[in-house]
Amino acid sequence: MRGPGADEPDQSTATDVPTGPAPVGTPDVRTPAPDGSGTPSHRDRTTDPAVAVPAPHDGRRVRGTWGHNAFVTGFLLGAGALLAYWFGHLILQASSVLILIVVSLFIAFGLNPVVRWLVHRGIRRSYSVLLVALGAIAALALFVLAIAPVVADQITTLTDNAPGWFDQLQNNSQIQRWDAQYGIIEKAKDYVTSGSLTKQLFGGVLGVGLAILAALGNAFVVIVLTLYFLASLDKVKQGLYRLAPASRRPRVQSLGDRILEGIGGYVSGAFVVALCAGLSTMVFLFIVGLGQYAVALAVVVAILDVIPMIGATLGAVVVSAIALATDVRTGIICIIFFVIYQQVENYLIYPRVMSKSVDIPGAVTVIAALVGASLLGVVGALLAIPTAAAILLLVREVFIRQQDTR
Repeated sequence: MRGPGADEPDQSTATDVPTGPAPVGTPDVRTPAPDGSGTPSHRDRTTDPAVAVPAPHDGRRVRGTWGHNAFVTGFLLGAGALLAYWFGHLILQASSVLILIVVSLFIAFGLNPVVRWLVHRGIRRSYSVLLVALGAIAALALFVLAIAPVVADQITTLTDNAPGWFDQLQNNSQIQRWDAQYGIIEKAKDYVTSGSLTKQLFGGVLGVGLAILAALGNAFVVIVLTLYFLASLDKVKQGLYRLAPASRRPRVQSLGDRILEGIGGYVSGAFVVALCAGLSTMVFLFIVGLGQYAVALAVVVAILDVIPMIGATLGAVVVSAIALATDVRTGIICIIFFVIYQQVENYLIYPRVMSKSVDIPGAVTVIAALVGASLLGVVGALLAIPTAAAILLLVREVFIRQQDTR
């Protein structure tokens, strides 16, 4: 039996403070703020990111990260420096082979336009490469068979006549005074005829033989590598182009094809310019009465003319010196001829031949040739101009375009 007021709720239970822990994520309201606003006097450590919650301590000593990172960084830098030094040393050891590879690539680029022309005429690329290779080898063999005996005879003639040229120098009054004081003509004559010059240049007979074998071996390696590069040039290009992102692949392919065409055009053009120089020199020497030396000197001029900037000048100096030793009047005519021909070559032949292959300012040509010659000698001078043209093309088409669109 319930007493009065039994149905009314117990007021004491409505104001009881819960004794259990507050739910996670709710503010702790058990301790009111000192100002009576009901705001908790401390922050909730489970939800407020401004409050750092210390990690449980497991009794182990926490190691500082600064010293650990510095040690790892120093170790990686040292290992990287040693690896770079080792890799650079390997490159220097293989520099001769790398030069042969680069020369083979440039020859392949120079012959590739002929291969493409045959492919466009309906001949398969493998057969086109075979035809071009056989044609190049046959032309080289015929050139050597036709020129080698003549060159050998004329070099022998030059060597036999060298002492006579020294005797002719004695007629000069200044040379006679120097010879009376120092005996320079007799010393030079004995030095040339005794074979000391050959020994110093080639290390004697054994050195000459080793130099010839090394040259033949390098020529064989260049021929084989050129054939491989010609046969697989398109596949190699496509494989390299696939390394670029798909969105930029057409642009990369366009630039790559333009660079390779420029290199091939430069190589072909250089041989055309050198051939013009050699043929012009041979015809001129026959006209002025130096026919006994014409073929050998023409070959020298053609080979030296391939070298940018200084090649034509070196060839002119060699021919003019021999002409002056033979006859002063003929030597002066040779000097005048080469001065005129170099102007014709620089302003008429070279621009017409190279206009479709390389587009490079004259100052950049000079700088590139000097840098290339200082790095790799004659080969560096030969490769410097097309390399500079390729770099300029990339700068114009990539960097400058990006700068213009910003």
